[in-house]
Amino acid sequence: MKTLDLMYSTMLAELGQRSLDGAFSTDFPTDGNFVSVPVKGRDYWYFDQPGARRRYVGPADDEEIARRVSEFQTVKDDIRSRRKLVSTLIREAYMPTPERLSGDVVSALADAGLFRLRGVLVGTVAFSCYAGILGVRLPTAALQTGDADFAQDFAVSAEVLDSIPPILDVLHAVDPTFRAIPHSSGVHGSTAFVNKGGYRVEFLTGNRGSDDNTGKPSLMPALGGASAEPLRFLDFLIYEPMRAIVLHGSGVPVLVPAPERYAVHKLIVATRRRTDEGGSMKSQKDLMQAGLLMEAMRDTRRSDELALAWVEAWGRGEAWRDALIKGLGMMPDRAKTISTAALFDGFRRIKENPADFGFVVS
Repeated sequence: MKTLDLMYSTMLAELGQRSLDGAFSTDFPTDGNFVSVPVKGRDYWYFDQPGARRRYVGPADDEEIARRVSEFQTVKDDIRSRRKLVSTLIREAYMPTPERLSGDVVSALADAGLFRLRGVLVGTVAFSCYAGILGVRLPTAALQTGDADFAQDFAVSAEVLDSIPPILDVLHAVDPTFRAIPHSSGVHGSTAFVNKGGYRVEFLTGNRGSDDNTGKPSLMPALGGASAEPLRFLDFLIYEPMRAIVLHGSGVPVLVPAPERYAVHKLIVATRRRTDEGGSMKSQKDLMQAGLLMEAMRDTRRSDELALAWVEAWGRGEAWRDALIKGLGMMPDRAKTISTAALFDGFRRIKENPADFGFVVS
């Protein structure tokens, strides 16, 4: 797997920083002020603006947010310059960019505040971000998609006391043919939206409760009237997401799952796809993306992070262990060999320096 030149990695880091600064400046006009508010024993930043409802910003202990709060008056938007950086990274470094509709949808939801409210981009559009995060080139076959998936933890959605605008208003600004899809359970609330061309936008959330919740939409207070589909294993995927940039327009700052969690999660969900043709193709894509990330993490000396994610998932119970073993066994031979080697390399590094990874040696 080919790694990115240092020059392009540096450009990507600069773009990420400037895109976040620009988004922050756009989100919070200079006639307002930031205030710190304690919620359940933890401090959070909120934004007060005359004549408007108080808006959630993020945890007070998030260093990136704290820095932007302190530099708020000096942040300037430089969209034209960022567009040139995006163009250079796509043309010269062959970095992945989503097809236009996906990019427009992600951009619209970012502008609406989804990622500020700790929504997480998941699925193939998120996978494309790992080229920049890991500093590698990813095969285009693993990046093709006809949908965009977003997730949010229900507790987060309920606690931020803020919301994006009505979801259909946001999507109609991209394509007026978007419509809500009635949920298959018959329960009121839509978790998915589709346009006339069949492009699908879906919202997901974790399901760690009773199986009675499976198949029933969960109304999400922060998602502008949208509900979310509760899914097993999703809480593992979106725990402690990381910042990334979607190379579209002038760069879209988003939150995506950590790559090691994405890889392990894809192994698990590959085993739970239906056996029809569509399910089989999705399973193969899951396994391909998992294998590529495991190989990239081995090549970039991050196999210890992969091993720690595997250990965490392994410790969650028999169903998780069975899915991990089955998923690894379903991989094509080359991918299975590389992925297994990446895991063993990670375990070796942890064993050699256990204290570095939080393990107590007696």
